[in-house]
Amino acid sequence: MLTRVLALTLLVRALGAQATPRPADPVPVHESFSVYSHTLGEPRPVNVYTPPTYRSSPTVPLPVLYMPDGGLDEDFPHMVHTADSLIALGAIRPVIVVGIPNTQRRRDLTGPTRVAADSTIAPRVGGSAAFRRFLADELIPAVESRYRTTDERAIIGESLAGLFVLETLLLEPTLFDRYIAFDASVWWNGGALLESAASHLKAFDAAPRSVHLFSSQVGEIADGIARLAALLRASAPTGLSWTHEPRPDLTHATIFRALKPVAMVSAFR
Repeated sequence: MLTRVLALTLLVRALGAQATPRPADPVPVHESFSVYSHTLGEPRPVNVYTPPTYRSSPTVPLPVLYMPDGGLDEDFPHMVHTADSLIALGAIRPVIVVGIPNTQRRRDLTGPTRVAADSTIAPRVGGSAAFRRFLADELIPAVESRYRTTDERAIIGESLAGLFVLETLLLEPTLFDRYIAFDASVWWNGGALLESAASHLKAFDAAPRSVHLFSSQVGEIADGIARLAALLRASAPTGLSWTHEPRPDLTHATIFRALKPVAMVSAFR
């Protein structure tokens, strides 16, 4: 078993190393629908990938991976191609991927801030609580009514989406049971999320869940993620498993594509 796991790890690392940024990724076979969000006051498009086994085993439910930045011109295509390849290799279990395209990214993925410079990045910021309510009360029920799903839910994100992943883990940990964050923008609001992390972790129940942390060469991000990893190393809640992979050889622009195979294997093997 150990030999097989090692072989799969080397294989997915090789796959990740080849995943360099390209001008455009082929749009994968997928379905799309729209959910009108009363919370956000707007219709939200949704893209959904179902693996081949969803059709070949029509009674078997599957776990779901949710992803902000999930538009066809965003990260959905390359994420789906990676998931599809890993499923075909037997490196991960079959999983449904739900992509959530952005309408106002910086509004939805950031929490409130007291730092004036943060508020200059967009006309509106600080809407993460409303976006989380959209996920919990509107999107997830819509997905679970349309598709055969287990009660396993994961979320993956990079940069501001990674910040949203970690904020959701700390503020509403029961919404998902697997959290994957690449180069999370933990500098937001002067790093306040990290300052409050210890108190939030103390409130966790003992239900099994996991968080997978990845950081690049960006110093303020890498240092912040290292602080969170040190906190988890010292006092991770019962039931929370975690991994931390600092990669100073990678940049903010390359870390997601390079390491998403490793992250998927960690979360879904």
